[in-house]
Amino acid sequence: MNLVEWLQNLMTNFGASWVMWLMIFLSVISVAIMLERGWFYWSLRDDIGALAQKLRDQLRRGDTEGAQKIMEASPSAEAAVVVAGLMESDRGAKAADEAMQGAMALQRMKLERRLAFLGTLGNNAPFIGLFGTVIGVVQAFEKLGSQTTTVATQSAVAAPQEVMAAIAEALVATAVGLLIAIPAVAMYNYYQRLSKSILANTDALSHVLLSYLVAPPAPEARSVANKSNKSDSDKPRAERGGAKDEA
Repeated sequence: MNLVEWLQNLMTNFGASWVMWLMIFLSVISVAIMLERGWFYWSLRDDIGALAQKLRDQLRRGDTEGAQKIMEASPSAEAAVVVAGLMESDRGAKAADEAMQGAMALQRMKLERRLAFLGTLGNNAPFIGLFGTVIGVVQAFEKLGSQTTTVATQSAVAAPQEVMAAIAEALVATAVGLLIAIPAVAMYNYYQRLSKSILANTDALSHVLLSYLVAPPAPEARSVANKSNKSDSDKPRAERGGAKDEA
C-alpha cells in the first residue's frame, strides 16, 4: 500500500464528521469572543466630547487635581491614558507625553485582545469546510468505485444514493465553514474599527493635556498678573505719600 492509498483509506474511514465537530467547537469559541469583546467595548463607553470639555475647563483654571479626579471617574480607555499623563504633569510635557504613550500601548493591547482569533478563524474556516468537502468527495468516489460487476444489478440504485449522500455531507461542510467565517470576519472588522476610533479619541484627548503643559500663559492671564503686581508695588508708595502729607 502506497502513501496515496493509505491517506485515501484514512479519509474514508474517518469521514468528514470530525471536521464538522471541529468547526462547531471553533464556532462556540468565536461566539464567546464576540460576546466578551462586545461587553468590554460597551463598558468603556462615555461622552468623550463632554469629557474633553471638562478637562479643558479644569486645566484652564490650573486645577490638575480636579482634572485627574474627573478622568479617574470615567470608565473610558481615553481617560485612563490622560490620567497617566496628569500623574506626570509636574515633571513637564515630555514626561507626561511619554507616560501617555506607554498607557496608550497598554490600552491598545486590551482593545485588540482575542481579535486575532476572529480574524484567523474568518480567513481559515472556509478552508476547513473545503477540507471536509474534499473528504466527502473522496468517499463518494470510493463508494462508486467499490461496486463490483457481480452485484451491478443490485447496486444500480443503491450506489447513486450512497454517492449523493456523501456529496451532500461534503457540501454541508462547506456551508458550515462559510457560516462560521462570515460573522467572524464581520465582527473582526467592526471591533478593529471601534478600537481605532477609541485610540484616535485617546490621541485627541491627550493633546488637550499637552497643549496646557507646553503653551505659554494666556495674554489675559499675564495682564491680570501684571495689574496685581503693579497694585502691590504701588501700595507702599501710597502709604509713604500719606506719611509725608501728615508731616
